[in-house]
Amino acid sequence: MMNNKPEKLLEANDIVMKFGGLKALNRVTLHVNEDEVLGLIGPNGSGKTTFFNVTTGIYRLTEGDILFANRSIVGKKPQEIAHMGIIRTFQTSRLWFDLSVLDNLLLGMYMRPKGSFFSRLFQFEKNRKEIKNHAIEALEILSVFNKELADNPYRIARELALVDRRRIEICRALLAKPKLLLLDEPSAGMDPSETSELMEDIKKLRAKKEKLGIIIIEHDMTVISSIADRVAVLNFGEKIAQGSFEEIRKNKLVREAYLGRE
Repeated sequence: MMNNKPEKLLEANDIVMKFGGLKALNRVTLHVNEDEVLGLIGPNGSGKTTFFNVTTGIYRLTEGDILFANRSIVGKKPQEIAHMGIIRTFQTSRLWFDLSVLDNLLLGMYMRPKGSFFSRLFQFEKNRKEIKNHAIEALEILSVFNKELADNPYRIARELALVDRRRIEICRALLAKPKLLLLDEPSAGMDPSETSELMEDIKKLRAKKEKLGIIIIEHDMTVISSIADRVAVLNFGEKIAQGSFEEIRKNKLVREAYLGRE
């Protein structure tokens, strides 16, 4: 008999993150599977971004363990974790605004797990054929999101609408060949129409990228309900609920802590 149980991609086991006497994360246990979108929600200061920071090696855990593909990543440097296959985006834009769409995308190639940064940078500049191949790949990925944007690769980033900047940031992350993609409030600052466009883009991405795990931090419940397979809720650094969006929506603790009383 075949085992259809989903493969756990990332497991956080009883993790604690202290800043002095403050526990930003307090005994949090959660996981995300391959080919799954986990929504991570909670009020401001609940520990969501701290979870991303300990997962990507920006902070070192006080207690507990985080396993990625069954290997502990605690104590590893951010670049080591990125090379293992965990890539994130940020709530605030990290684009180079004076560079073109294509140049911003190609920066994602530097995060690929092959050699040192400087050796890859030297090879990248030296090998024109490699640059051409990378450019083709970058624009193919971008075209999944927005063909018009991919057809105009030399536009300067500062000229783009916010939704297009987010598309570039997500595509740049994908060019690093992640196994797990961490999205930190990708719809922040967008109007409902732009948010809807970006969510459709992420759905198309899932159809193209089998086995890719995604954890998304969001305050917009429309986003979470439309793309998350499961939802975990943090409040004051503790996980107070997890389950489907409908289960979370009906949870009394969640309503009181985040969604508001009915």
